[in-house]
Amino acid sequence: MEQDLEQRVAELERRLTALERPDHESPRLGDGDFWALDGLKQQLAGVGEAGADGGVLFTGAVRLPTGERYEWQYGALTGALLEEEGEDGDGGAATADSLAALGHPVRLRLLREILGGRRTAAELAALDGVGTTGQIYHHLRQLTGTGWLHTTGRGRYEVPPARVVPLLVVLTAARP
Repeated sequence: MEQDLEQRVAELERRLTALERPDHESPRLGDGDFWALDGLKQQLAGVGEAGADGGVLFTGAVRLPTGERYEWQYGALTGALLEEEGEDGDGGAATADSLAALGHPVRLRLLREILGGRRTAAELAALDGVGTTGQIYHHLRQLTGTGWLHTTGRGRYEVPPARVVPLLVVLTAARP
């Protein structure tokens, strides 16, 4: 109970600090410094013709409010990303389903709350504005079915470790 209160106070302090920042802007790492891009270009040069059309890279070293740490990086060549079939040969349906699962404000909130430490359906149901228990389970099923969540038993949910940084990348990319 005391630890939960400490986590909630720490989260409130973090949010207050973000709100007090001029223009409510989050600090951005590496503004004007292309160290990651330069590294990607070196990697692309190393793959020869396959890298001629370029590629993308996303990476992160994250510590969640729960204290959990994740490090992840992934790169893909442009040609592979632009292929219509996709990796699983479904014409991109799995990708569309995965993105569609993130396309609902309640599901995004549930993911943020789970990353923040609320892991059980009961904890999530206690939140204001997320709907009925049945609606919450519907959203959790959508997120689980597309791989953004998995169950760890006894009604507990978590974002799989390999999806934490990609989820944060998607949230970053979707910001206006």
